[in-house]
Amino acid sequence: MPSNTITGIGSALVDVLINETDEFLQKLNKEKGGMTYVTADEQQFIISASSRTPVIVPGGAACNTILGVGNLGGSARFIGARGKDEYGDIFEKKVRESRVEPVLSSFDAPTGKVLSVVTPDAQRSMFTDLGASSLLDIAGLTGQLLSGTAIALVEGYLLFNRDLMMAAVKAAKDAGALVALDLASFEVVNASKDILPDLVREYVDILIANEDEAKAYTGESDESAAIEKLSVDVTYAVLKVGSRGSYVWHNSAVTRIEPVIGNDPVDTTGAGDLWAAGFLYGIANGCSIEKSGRLGSICGYEVCQVMGAQIPGQVWERIRSTIIE
Repeated sequence: MPSNTITGIGSALVDVLINETDEFLQKLNKEKGGMTYVTADEQQFIISASSRTPVIVPGGAACNTILGVGNLGGSARFIGARGKDEYGDIFEKKVRESRVEPVLSSFDAPTGKVLSVVTPDAQRSMFTDLGASSLLDIAGLTGQLLSGTAIALVEGYLLFNRDLMMAAVKAAKDAGALVALDLASFEVVNASKDILPDLVREYVDILIANEDEAKAYTGESDESAAIEKLSVDVTYAVLKVGSRGSYVWHNSAVTRIEPVIGNDPVDTTGAGDLWAAGFLYGIANGCSIEKSGRLGSICGYEVCQVMGAQIPGQVWERIRSTIIE
C-alpha cells in the first residue's frame, strides 16, 4: 500500500442506536456519556425497555476513523475480528464500500455490538458487547501485517485488553509507523492509569483526548495546563473541547482550531472518531496543522448532523472538495 497509509487496529462492531430521555438513562443507573461493557442479554433488555425503533449502522471507534480516512480518499486499512453472521457481513461490506482494505479474522462468535442511548442533548451513552471483536489474534499482530503504514491508529478501548494493546503498539513500531492513540473515554483512562504514562512515553506519537479524557489523564481542568501535560513525551497532542473547537500541540507550539458553526447536533456518536479521521488524513498527507485540524472539525461537525457515525456519500463529496482548496 502507499506510504501514507493509515491503519486502524480495533474492535469490529455494529452500532445500535436508540433515541431516549434522560430519565430512561437514569433508570439504568448509567452516567451519561461513558461506556459500559455488558452482555448480549443486557443489551437486549435495554432495547426491549425502550419504545423507540433502533438504528443499525457499522461502528467501532478506530473503524469509524478509518472509514472516514477512506471516504476522504486516503489509503486506509482496518484490522479486526468479526463474527460469521449477518452483522459481520454488513460490517465488512461497509468497510469495502468506504475504500478501506479489510484485514478481518472470522469467528463463530457473534459480531460485537455497541448499543448507544442518545439523549435529547445529542449525548450518547454506550453499552458494549465485544463478541467476536475480542478474539483478535495477538500472535498474528506483527509488523508485517502493518507494512507500508505511516500512521497506526490504536483504539483506546484496547486498554481493556492489555496484551492486545501491547501487541498492537509493538507491531506498529516494528512497521516504522507513527502510533496514534485516542484515549476513547474517561472510564478507559481511569481504569488504565497504572500503565498509560509508560505506554505513552514508550510508544505513542499522536495522543488525542477530549476534555473529560484529558482531565482524567492529566488531572487538569484548565485547557492550557491540560494540553501542556498531554504533550509530554509525544510528537502531537490533541485536546478536543467540543463546540469550542480543539487545540493541537506540535513542536512546542499550540494551534487553536476553530469549530465549524452551523446546525445543532442530531447525535454526537462518532464526532471524535471522525475528527480524528480528518486530522490524521491531513498529517499523513503532509497538510499543515491548521488544515489538518480544520478538516477534522469539518468531519466532526458533519457526522453530528446524522444518527450514527456514517456520513452520507454526497456530504463526503462536499468534504473532499475542501481538501483541494
